[in-house]
Amino acid sequence: MADKYDGLKLENQICFPLYACSREIIKKYKPFLDEIGLTYTQYITMMVMWEHEKISAKDMGKLLYLDSGTLTPVLKKLEKDGYVKRKRNRSDERILEVEITEKGRLLKEDAVSIPEKMSCAIGLSEAEAVNLYIALHRFLDLLSERK
Repeated sequence: MADKYDGLKLENQICFPLYACSREIIKKYKPFLDEIGLTYTQYITMMVMWEHEKISAKDMGKLLYLDSGTLTPVLKKLEKDGYVKRKRNRSDERILEVEITEKGRLLKEDAVSIPEKMSCAIGLSEAEAVNLYIALHRFLDLLSERK
């Protein structure tokens, strides 16, 4: 018979391996990101900038699943380092727009090898990586739908 406290065991939680994997992945990224002077959060923010070039802070927060309290200091640091510029929208002052700078565009070249380095560091096969990607995005979609 199952113990009524089985649901409280760490080994029975889906959240724990996700949490631990997230921490371990970020730890694996660190040496590669140190080479280009970014934290993981700054890196994913720059990934959005490399793709979009100009985006509202609100839309960026949605893409990254970050609230403004987390994103604002990241954007301030990236702006201080010259990678992005922040400015208020002319027609609606409530909207903060973020635009990549030339220095930010050039940083993309320094970062281009990071995904391959991470792939080698992790060691999943391509099929395993694709399956994990699909499963995690499905899970994220399920969690997002239930807000």
